[in-house]
Amino acid sequence: MKGRFAATFLAALAAAALACAVAGGAMIGVYRNSMESLAQRSQLVKLSGRNCARAGANGAMRVTLGKKTAACSFRTPVLGRDLEIAATERLLSGTPENLQRKAFLGLELRAGNGFKYQLLVFPRQKKAQLVRVSGEGSKYLAIAKNEKAVVGINEANKLRLRAVNVTSGPDKGQARLFAYVGNTLVGEAKDDAAGDLTGRNSTVVVGTIKNGNGVVASVDDVVVRVPSPF
Repeated sequence: MKGRFAATFLAALAAAALACAVAGGAMIGVYRNSMESLAQRSQLVKLSGRNCARAGANGAMRVTLGKKTAACSFRTPVLGRDLEIAATERLLSGTPENLQRKAFLGLELRAGNGFKYQLLVFPRQKKAQLVRVSGEGSKYLAIAKNEKAVVGINEANKLRLRAVNVTSGPDKGQARLFAYVGNTLVGEAKDDAAGDLTGRNSTVVVGTIKNGNGVVASVDDVVVRVPSPF
């Protein structure tokens, strides 16, 4: 009951931000998770992925992909339309070498019903992608190649993704998207069809293009923010 109340409260708090959301404006944290304890790691619930094993390691959540699994995503307790999610993620050296170049770390917003916005980072390729996923497939809104802010195996990629709707003026209803690695803006986009994305999950994700059996990554310091003032 306590967990259900917390999730409901966070969802209501995020929903309250809708009336005064300002794209690109200040954001205020409503959820933080340092992943140091089992109870904290358990707050992230698997949203998708066939075989997704997780455990605690060095004060972080360790995620391992199993057979016939391309990606594993875990949702935070915060549900909402206009959100920013941040996390520190590492692609670990236990990942088979033949998968390291294909493996990505990422964040998702408005996830649900097959739709979502994604920030995907490929540590070995030094590449970042801002993606819109719908029933029609993946649309790449921005791609950054040879990005120095993206770091390699066992190194901490500090990711941040924001999706906020414009609430007034000629662009009302349009989503503004901002994707960061560290302090570097690696992707920025506008989405005129933001109303199609009705999902409200905010998630962390680890995966590959196809079969990711053996990919190992860690997730730490998860933060979710809403527009301020809310």
